[in-house]
Amino acid sequence: MNIFSYFKKKGIDTVDSSFYSKISEWYSWYRSNVRKFHVYRIYGGQGTWTKCHRHSLGMPKKVCEDMANLLLNERVKVTLSDETTNTFVKEVLQKNDFWNIGNEYQERKAATGTVAYIPYLDNMDVDEAGNVHGGEVRINYLEAPNIFPLSWNNREITECAFLFPHTYNRKKYVQIQFHRTEKAGEAAGNYIIENVVVECTNGAGKELTPEQWNALPPFEGLADRIETGSKEPQYVIDRLNLVNNAAEDDNNPMGMSLLANSIDVFRKIDLEYDSYANEFDLGRKRIFVAPEMLEDKDGNPTFDTGDTVFYRLPDDYLKDSKEPIKEIDMTLRVEQHSKAINDDLNYLSMKCGFGTQRYRFEQGGVTTATEVISENSDMYRTLQKH
Repeated sequence: MNIFSYFKKKGIDTVDSSFYSKISEWYSWYRSNVRKFHVYRIYGGQGTWTKCHRHSLGMPKKVCEDMANLLLNERVKVTLSDETTNTFVKEVLQKNDFWNIGNEYQERKAATGTVAYIPYLDNMDVDEAGNVHGGEVRINYLEAPNIFPLSWNNREITECAFLFPHTYNRKKYVQIQFHRTEKAGEAAGNYIIENVVVECTNGAGKELTPEQWNALPPFEGLADRIETGSKEPQYVIDRLNLVNNAAEDDNNPMGMSLLANSIDVFRKIDLEYDSYANEFDLGRKRIFVAPEMLEDKDGNPTFDTGDTVFYRLPDDYLKDSKEPIKEIDMTLRVEQHSKAINDDLNYLSMKCGFGTQRYRFEQGGVTTATEVISENSDMYRTLQKH
């Protein structure tokens, strides 16, 4: 189902769809699986093409991991002045595995630019008057492709739609949750939450009634409308503190990926690393052997037939040659490749706000500098900014 077609049919306005194409591009770099780059074809002449897979150093994920570990790590503490509230909040975070999943979504925030945290009540009881009793506080975590701002002011998203995909009995569904404010009446300004469930197995987008979706286990007990009685939004939007120069609209309230302005560097690093890897593949030692050298006078093999370094030449290839055994030893350009990769790793580290010399390419892999973050370092300023 095309969510933008659904929104258009319902008269709902949100961020332009072209920006979500940008998010998709960032995410493909994060996964090191960029179409027509990591999988490509090389023309071999006479109408032949060879499908190739480009080696990747995986630096987009690495820089996102490092940003997540800077922002949410074992040193982060949540403390409230009221002891009862402090204990309650810590229990909620613990039960929702916030320290692990939260770190994961800091990484996803660095990759896609925006994440959201949406608390909700599970296993609650509602009396005839509509009052809620009991229940457990849970947290839903979402990333940019499933977040659609509906209204905003100075980049503060005041109303928003969130998508929750589900699969049940081989059928695909999406729950669309709208967080809006009441426009009139005594509850004006209070937030309401409206839910819609759409079956989109074949891309048709068929809306279900509350009775229909409550018959499905993934949506059992889901209310079509909730009046929160609060003027505070029941969600948190989390973004990196970066100016979004990837959006065509300067008022776009969505965050920008840490990867967005470094794609050319990622591309160059993977080209160099792929060339580095191919250097060893194409430059491996081979020994070309004339047929008469493969067996002794009794017909026994002279060399190990399972050894891939030997290559048997045609019977007439070296008939007139004085070299029945010829070694081919290609010289590897390891130093040139390492220098090129290290130069680009320095550019990348600087562009991501980590300073220089953050990453080093040594012995075919990337090492990360371990250093104390001093208050006058680029790393410290980046951490404080975000």
